[in-house]
Amino acid sequence: MTYVGQSASARTRADSRNDRVSSASLRDVVQAYVGLTKPRVIELLLLTTVPVMFFAARGVPELGLVVATVIGGTLSAGSASVFNCVYDRDIDEQMRRTRRRALPRHIVSPRAATIFGFVLGVLSTLVLGLFVNWLSAGLAVLANAFYVFVYTMVLKRRTTQNIVWGGLAGCFPALIGWTAVTNSLAWTPVVLFLVVFFWTPPHTWALALRYREDYANVDVPMLPVVKPAREVGRQVVAYSWVMVATSLVLWPVAGTGWFYPAAAAVLGVVFLVEAHKMWSRAQDTEDLSVIKPMRLFHSSNLYLSLLFVAVALDPLLTR
Repeated sequence: MTYVGQSASARTRADSRNDRVSSASLRDVVQAYVGLTKPRVIELLLLTTVPVMFFAARGVPELGLVVATVIGGTLSAGSASVFNCVYDRDIDEQMRRTRRRALPRHIVSPRAATIFGFVLGVLSTLVLGLFVNWLSAGLAVLANAFYVFVYTMVLKRRTTQNIVWGGLAGCFPALIGWTAVTNSLAWTPVVLFLVVFFWTPPHTWALALRYREDYANVDVPMLPVVKPAREVGRQVVAYSWVMVATSLVLWPVAGTGWFYPAAAAVLGVVFLVEAHKMWSRAQDTEDLSVIKPMRLFHSSNLYLSLLFVAVALDPLLTR
C-alpha cells in the first residue's frame, strides 16, 4: 500500500490500525458493531416506550404493534448512538470510560460505522412508518437528528447546559410509545416527556461527576468539570424536586388510578433522599469516595425503570 505524503510515524499508526482490523475475529467485529449502538442506552429508551403503550391502550396493546415499535425504536436509537460514536471518536480514545469502544480500538473504521448508522436509520424509519405509523417514524427521525446535530455536534463541547437541552432527544420515546398506539399526541405523553427531561441532568451529572477528570482532559464542559461538587449536588437536588413534582402531575392530567400516584410518591421520596444525601456529602469535599455519585446514578436508573413500570401497571390494576 502506498502512503503518499505521510510521515513514517503516520504510516506506522496506519499499519497498526490495519493489522488490528484484519486480526479481529468475526465475533469481535459483530460485538464491535453491537457496541456502537450502545445497547444499555437502548434498553433504557425502550423502557420509556413500551410502558407508555400499555397506558395509551389502557391495557395490553397489540403484540405485533409492540414488536414493530420495539424494533423500530431499537434501530433508531442505535443509529443515533453510532453517529455519536463516529463524531466523538477523538475524545472517546482519550477517556477511560470510552476508550474500549470499537472506533478507538480501530476494530471498525469511521466510514464503515457511518454507513452502518445510515442503514440503521433508514431501516428504523421504514419499520416505524410501514408497521406502526408515520407520526411515530417522524418523531424518531427528529429525536435522532436532535441527538446527533444539536447535542453531539453543537452543545456537548460548548456549554455546561449540554446535557440539559441535549437530553431532549432521550425524551422522545415517551411520545413515540403514545403515538404508536393512538397515532396522535396528547398532554399525557408530554408530561412523561418532561419527567424524562428533568430526570436526565441528575442521572448524567452523577455519572459525569464520577468521570469528571476524563471530561476535563478532553475539554468537554460538563457541569462537574466547571463547578464544585457542592454546586453539582445543589442542581441535582433542584432538578430532582421538579422531576418528582412533574411525575405526580400525571395523576390529574391522565386520570390514572390509585396505583401510579402511590408508586410515584414512594419512588420520588426515595430518590429525593438519595439526592439530598449526595448533596450533603459534597458540601465540604471533592473526594468522590466520600460523595459516592454512582449511588445516585444507579438509583436514577432504578427510579425511572420502576416509575415507567408503574405507568404500565396502573391501567391493568385499576381499570
